[in-house]
Amino acid sequence: MRNWIRSTIIGLCTALIGLILIVTDFGKEFERDTGLAWQFTIRGPLPSPPEVAVIGLNGDSGKRLELPALPRDWPRSVHGRVLDELARQDAAAVVFDYDFSRPKDPEDDRKFAESVAAFDHVVMLQRLIGKKEPIYDANGEVKSWLWVEEAMVPAGPLAEATRGLGPFPLPKTDQAVHEFWTFKSSAGDAPTTSAIAVQMLALPYYREWLDVLSQAGMPRVGELPAQVEDVRSYEEMSALMRALRYAFTGDHGLKGRVDEILDASNGQAMPGQARLLFRALTALYAGPESRYLNFYGPPGTVLTYPYEAILPSSYGGKRPPDDGSLAGRVVFAGYSDLTLVDQPDRYYTVFTNEDGVDLSGVEIMATALANLVNDIAIQKAGPGTTLAAIIIFGFVIGFLIYALPALIAVPLTFLLTGLYAAGAQWLFNESALWLPWAVPLLVQMPFALLVGLIAQYLFERRKVQSIAEALELYVPESVVRDLTGEGVDPDSVNQVVYGTCLANDMSGFSTISEGKSPKELARFMNAYFDAMAQPLKRNGVDVTEFHADTIMCAWTRDQESPEARRQVIVGAIGVLDAMDEFNKIEQVNLSARIGLQDGNFYLGHTGGGGRMAYSILGDPANTASRLEGLNKFTRTEILAAQTVVEDVSGVLTRPVGSFQLVGKAEGLAACEILATMDMATPEQQELCESFPSALKVFQDRRWDDAKGLFEAILKRHPDDGPTAMYLNLLAQFAEHGLPEGDPTIIRMTSK
Repeated sequence: MRNWIRSTIIGLCTALIGLILIVTDFGKEFERDTGLAWQFTIRGPLPSPPEVAVIGLNGDSGKRLELPALPRDWPRSVHGRVLDELARQDAAAVVFDYDFSRPKDPEDDRKFAESVAAFDHVVMLQRLIGKKEPIYDANGEVKSWLWVEEAMVPAGPLAEATRGLGPFPLPKTDQAVHEFWTFKSSAGDAPTTSAIAVQMLALPYYREWLDVLSQAGMPRVGELPAQVEDVRSYEEMSALMRALRYAFTGDHGLKGRVDEILDASNGQAMPGQARLLFRALTALYAGPESRYLNFYGPPGTVLTYPYEAILPSSYGGKRPPDDGSLAGRVVFAGYSDLTLVDQPDRYYTVFTNEDGVDLSGVEIMATALANLVNDIAIQKAGPGTTLAAIIIFGFVIGFLIYALPALIAVPLTFLLTGLYAAGAQWLFNESALWLPWAVPLLVQMPFALLVGLIAQYLFERRKVQSIAEALELYVPESVVRDLTGEGVDPDSVNQVVYGTCLANDMSGFSTISEGKSPKELARFMNAYFDAMAQPLKRNGVDVTEFHADTIMCAWTRDQESPEARRQVIVGAIGVLDAMDEFNKIEQVNLSARIGLQDGNFYLGHTGGGGRMAYSILGDPANTASRLEGLNKFTRTEILAAQTVVEDVSGVLTRPVGSFQLVGKAEGLAACEILATMDMATPEQQELCESFPSALKVFQDRRWDDAKGLFEAILKRHPDDGPTAMYLNLLAQFAEHGLPEGDPTIIRMTSK
């Protein structure tokens, strides 16, 4: 259950990260500058739209036409000749991306105006001059500032001759262009050149357009010009377009009603071209004032001819194309140099080519018209769709990356991300629908992978730590590290080591166990083992085994050293102190018996049938156990082999003789450990000084002298077990004679 909760939390966090980012300005810019750019790049260029063409001025046009190098110095009659040629080739309309507001030669302007009036489908660029105007309060003080834009009109007769006049400003973001305007609110809702061109294309079907609007119940439709001849000037064209704009934005159901009428007219008398243009008009007037450009490709993707290719040969140019390629197209005339990086009127886009050549303003203007005619401007997904995509995508991949094993989750995450990217790209390619792309793919997916995998790692690490902590209750820490390491063979922890073994047994266990229930006995023994283990742990024990009422321990070392053995001895003495404290707490009277032996022994797994235990095996362990049992015979608490106490300082010890332990062929010199020197009593010190002399006499087989010395010691220390043992042994010698073999080696017949 916890895993599902954690997975849900990571999924929600991934969704929240994307949600927070997508609603901020930074996130929106990230989507536009990165996500949208990548979708254009993946989609690649499109064929040139058949509705438009560009005739472009370039750096060599003046030279080839035997005209001044700068087009602004050309006579305007040149543009009139271009217009005449485009009219001859049946161009549908012409849009001039030049500023004609500066007066020039009146005769040239007149000739140009005659060509404009004769063609009758010309749209000219209107330059906007922006400025701030103050807003005053009642006291005549400036309250705020208002940004307004003043529209310039063509000079002289050109303004009277042109039917369309509008601005085409492009909003820039860090010198890049992504959008275009259809109506410019800061210029009095003036329609832009591309929007005017759409309406101009539809003028031949103006009567049918009015009929559709009337059927759709457009408010105040009767106030519109009754016939197309009433829309002759640019003022009348702008007024018509503003009226339609206000009608569609004021009545949000009007577009739907018009679309229903157009759907119903499919296959009837209305021409297909008219139906296409009417749909474009409804989308234009009902849609937002700014649209995202659906670029067709790098510079020159839109059909482009050099300016000199259109002019008659009398101007020094080539013969104009006469293959019908311009018929029915809206031709945009402006500056467009496909080879010059520093061309004027240039804009950085995702399709800026490798040489640094940007799209020209006139090609972007043509792109905008093609987008409007076909209603294929990039449609950014609505807020609900955007948020749903971010939340669902983020939650799903965030949930899965933690809920499933990494080997499954990572490939699945990449698969789902790829499916989302492919789906979003397909919608972009087919429907110009722009779904979130950069945030899901470049933020949410990496975030989910990073957080999810780190969380999985930490969770697995906690599991390993929990396992390690559990194992440490049974095996040494070093073994736990080996067993929980990667790719470790459990057999690798089996080893033969040098060290010291400690065997500990509780006296009186049988009596204790008889008086307690199994549950009470388990609690008692756990408390006992915990109390005995503490001093051993403090003194660096490596392995601790518990069996019934016994403890077997081992200290392992790389090499033999007195200091290491001293640590074992101090731990053994600590067990005696712990036993005293345990007796007080549990109100019992128990005593400990401890045996110590050093040497080489085996540490590792023992067992079979699929069940293993970590054990201490070897002669030192067996001998330590025998020495622990010898304490019952000598009535001592800690006995160690002579090799354990050799060269160990700070500890009070005494030899207690040589013993042939059960199962052993040789005698073993044993010593009793009484206390650390700083804690030894005067009585203990005196005993350890006098006892070795008596033992030496015994081992020299001076039986009578030994008896006298032991009797003297027993008078001073009546509870001393080893002294009593030797006096009893000497009495047996006197009564039964000496045993076979060396009588100074005491042979044990029981453990």
